[in-house]
Amino acid sequence: MAASIRETTVQYQSGTVGMKAFVAAPQTNDKRPAVIVVQEWWGLTDHIKDIARRYAAEGYVAMAPDLYSRLGHVLTTDAGEAGKLMNTLKQEDSLADLNATVAYLKSVPEVDAARIGVTGFCMGGSYALMLPCLNPGIKAAVPFYGQVPNPDTPIQKLACPVLYLYGEDDGWITKADVQRLAAALKKYSKTGEIKTYPGAPHAFFRDTDPSVYRPEAAKDAWARTKAFFKQHLG
Repeated sequence: MAASIRETTVQYQSGTVGMKAFVAAPQTNDKRPAVIVVQEWWGLTDHIKDIARRYAAEGYVAMAPDLYSRLGHVLTTDAGEAGKLMNTLKQEDSLADLNATVAYLKSVPEVDAARIGVTGFCMGGSYALMLPCLNPGIKAAVPFYGQVPNPDTPIQKLACPVLYLYGEDDGWITKADVQRLAAALKKYSKTGEIKTYPGAPHAFFRDTDPSVYRPEAAKDAWARTKAFFKQHLG
């Protein structure tokens, strides 16, 4: 465990877009593996920042980019507004912003550029699955209940092992979606594991929302995630 954590807000460019991100990291000069934490559709919330802090406490440089940077760094607690914001983003733009995030991390002196992983939740889970299909710099990915590409052709270029975490009672991601992912991993001979939690709804990891949070599933998912990143990022 890291003895102390430093927190900063950083700015960097994605093409002509000025990006902002929250960074939490151990107070050390040693080179560390890094984890990108991709937001839900609400924006770069305190909950996402807290997850980044958890990774920093485990010894990682954790970076949570604001994927709504190109929309004015907006935050919302309204599901209808969140849906509009998510749908306003073009996938290619968000993936470009995430590629810029990877490039920024590689420039940070304390980051071991050969050991970068990604995780994300809901909308962020979708991007956490897609990013390593485009960027071979990602060495491990843990998507939480994200959309599965359809058709599955992006999985053919998946560059790293994947741990996909899913609640059986998810109202957004269907069991058929998860079955398609399992089939695609097998078809393209990719290393991946899918963990399904019985009785868990979408967003079961969000401990700020009692209506969806499932403590036992979240605890197990966190333990599995830590073990997975330790195995593949060191």
